[in-house]
Amino acid sequence: MKKKFGIEVDCANCARKVEDAINKVEGVTATVNFMQQKLIVEAPDDRFDELMSEVVKAAKKAEPDCEIEL
Repeated sequence: MKKKFGIEVDCANCARKVEDAINKVEGVTATVNFMQQKLIVEAPDDRFDELMSEVVKAAKKAEPDCEIEL
């Protein structure tokens, strides 16, 4: 499953840090677009919600100021 979310990041470097952290979550592929303030997450359908909680944790750990609009 692939879904788009709004994400608030302050700079392109922050977006890259968040993207790298999210991509370390097993089973998840993510892209953060700083200019559009968009997050695209691709993960297995049966575990998507469970993995999204891990995605949020990883993003917050990498950049505490980022906000993901679920």
